Amino acid sequence: MIYAVWIPLLVPFLVVPAARRLADALSPVQAVRVLAGTVVGLALCTVLALALLVVPGAGRLSAVAAAGEFVHPLTAAAPAVAVPLSVAALALLLGCAAAVTGAARRHWAQLHRATRPEQGDGSELAVLRDTRPDAYALPGRPGSPGRIVVTTGMLHALEPVERDALLAHERAHLTGRHHLYLAAAELSARCHPALRALREPMGYALERCADEAAAHAVGDRRVAARAIGRAALAARTAGGASSPRPAPALAAAAGPVPRRVAALLGRTAERPRIGLVAAAALIACLVVSGAAALDATHDLHSSIEAAQGENP
Repeated sequence: MIYAVWIPLLVPFLVVPAARRLADALSPVQAVRVLAGTVVGLALCTVLALALLVVPGAGRLSAVAAAGEFVHPLTAAAPAVAVPLSVAALALLLGCAAAVTGAARRHWAQLHRATRPEQGDGSELAVLRDTRPDAYALPGRPGSPGRIVVTTGMLHALEPVERDALLAHERAHLTGRHHLYLAAAELSARCHPALRALREPMGYALERCADEAAAHAVGDRRVAARAIGRAALAARTAGGASSPRPAPALAAAAGPVPRRVAALLGRTAERPRIGLVAAAALIACLVVSGAAALDATHDLHSSIEAAQGENP
């Protein structure tokens, strides 16, 4: 276990280059699925590896040894090594648990505040009387479809067909429950520092999903690209929204807009091979991390049996 248990802690550092190439090389939906599975899976493997590192040193404590009915030491490592290592792993594990719990509570509280019943009339579209252009999708709590919020300034900045594309973009965020993917990436990033770098590719891939949905809704990719570009330009020219957006909001003008517009217009080169290689690399990292965690778990189980005297 001493070797296998470290693999899930090191593998996340290897996925970052492949994740950054994935969003442009695969279709947006495929990229989101691969990224979501990778980030959540690696976070779970990280937590399991830390838990496995806690056990050997804890077995040196008399109370734990008595509870586990150990007649032999659980690990051959010296107490001066095993105990500090377990203490450090326990501290990291508790830190992950506190960070994930805190982030989940903040996300729920922000979602609750943003979707208070007294805000709006309950319809899908909420138009704010504000001269500054802004538009975003506000996800709802479980059982609630969410709302699209747009200012009069944004409506005046776009042509009618561009408004349709903008609203279709925001609607795609709501129907696709994209905020859940972002929340999963955010919570997973609390478990390993390297996973923080996957939040940007995830956000970009989700915006691309909404961009493609908008292009399909209006039947013209150029109109969708023009709507996104003009919305972003109008918002930046006006200095942004008049008031801060709610934290769970997803805006059409977010992320690398020129890169998204180029993708809609077909100005990015098709690189299916790179996409397949990047996806294969991420899946391979996830498989290796999971296999190592399972192997370390099996070794620990064998060590516990040996410490209990069940294996001669």
